[in-house]
Amino acid sequence: MSDRVAFVTGAARGQGRNHAMRLAAEGCDVIALDLCAPVGGAPYAMAEPEDLDETVRLVEAQGRRIYARQADVRDSAAVATILADGVSEFGRLDVVVANAGIAGSFPVDDLTDEIWKDMIDINLTGVWNTVKASVPHLRATGDGGSIVLTSSVAGLKGLPNNAHYAAAKHGVLGIMRSLANELGPDGIRVNAVLPTNVDTTMLLNDAIYRLFLPDAENPTLDQVEPIMRGMHVLDVPYIEVDDVSNAVVFLTGPQSRYVTGVAMPIDAGVLVK
Repeated sequence: MSDRVAFVTGAARGQGRNHAMRLAAEGCDVIALDLCAPVGGAPYAMAEPEDLDETVRLVEAQGRRIYARQADVRDSAAVATILADGVSEFGRLDVVVANAGIAGSFPVDDLTDEIWKDMIDINLTGVWNTVKASVPHLRATGDGGSIVLTSSVAGLKGLPNNAHYAAAKHGVLGIMRSLANELGPDGIRVNAVLPTNVDTTMLLNDAIYRLFLPDAENPTLDQVEPIMRGMHVLDVPYIEVDDVSNAVVFLTGPQSRYVTGVAMPIDAGVLVK
């Protein structure tokens, strides 16, 4: 993937940062975007500008260039402007990883209109905004491209206390399958990754611990790990960010040149249990 250019959203930390770093190691320059600000519907701390600065450092440590900016994927004009500026800087676009998203678990009685709207606007409409802004640049390159959307095991399975999250992640697969058909004639492949629990702040936070152990006063990771482990066929409570990045690198690289329209679980067996 030498001298290709990848656009990664939600790149300030967690999965997005790791995807950006791994794609840089494969030879890509990176256009990176992240909100780096609080979101009302997410019960844990969001990334900060310093986190995006660290992503810049890590990509540059791979010997690649990076164009990193703060923006909200809910703002389609801002996404399009930053992407256009990045493409102007690097000259092309080959890979898109629409990774930006939030999580938050709420029973139906506590799932307010605001929480629902934040989830759908970021995790579904934000993915659409990212892809829509990217397609003209991918077509302009003239030799196809690869789009990877971050869904979840909740894109194929209903999870209690997560109606809003599951709705968004199911919708991401609808976007993926439709665009795989629509963009295939242009040589643009569209796939999705479906992670289970991943060892990022989105999972490892007090709100999630209380969800798993609502009757405990101050539940800890050690206490909830056995419950997380019980979700899986394989004997792990969660996977690592590199496990997801391995799939992203495969789906964006030449080894998967005939793979499109695929929802790829990285789930330790959640979906077969």
